[in-house]
Amino acid sequence: MRLLLDTHALLRWLADEDLTDQVREAIADPGNLVMVSAASAWEISIKKALGKLTAPDDIERQVDEGGFTPLPITIAHGIAAGQLPRHHDDPFDRMLIAQAFAEGLTVVTHDKRFADYEVPTLLT
Repeated sequence: MRLLLDTHALLRWLADEDLTDQVREAIADPGNLVMVSAASAWEISIKKALGKLTAPDDIERQVDEGGFTPLPITIAHGIAAGQLPRHHDDPFDRMLIAQAFAEGLTVVTHDKRFADYEVPTLLT
C-alpha cells in the first residue's frame, strides 16, 4: 500500500494518539510506503508560528526516524492543486489531494471531505 499521511494523521502518529487499528497497522507495516508531504511541514510551521498548534520542533528528524518518505511539492502538483474542483478550500489539503492523485497514493485522513474528490482514503 502507498500512503500519504495528512498533517493531522502525522501529528497523531508522532504523539502516539488515537488512530484506528487499521490505520496504525498500515502505517507500521514495513511493506507499505508511507509518505509525508512538504505541505504538512509547511502547515505545521505556519500554525505553530501563529500559536494555533503545538507540535514537535523537529518534524523533519521525526519523519526521517519514523521511516517515512518525504514528498516534495513539484510544479505539476501545484498546477493540479489549483485545477481541483472547489469542494475544499484548505490549500494544504488541496495539495495533498493533488499529490495523492499524481503519485497514486491513499491519503490517511480524518477529513471526510477528501472523498468528494474520489481520492482513495484511509480514515483515521
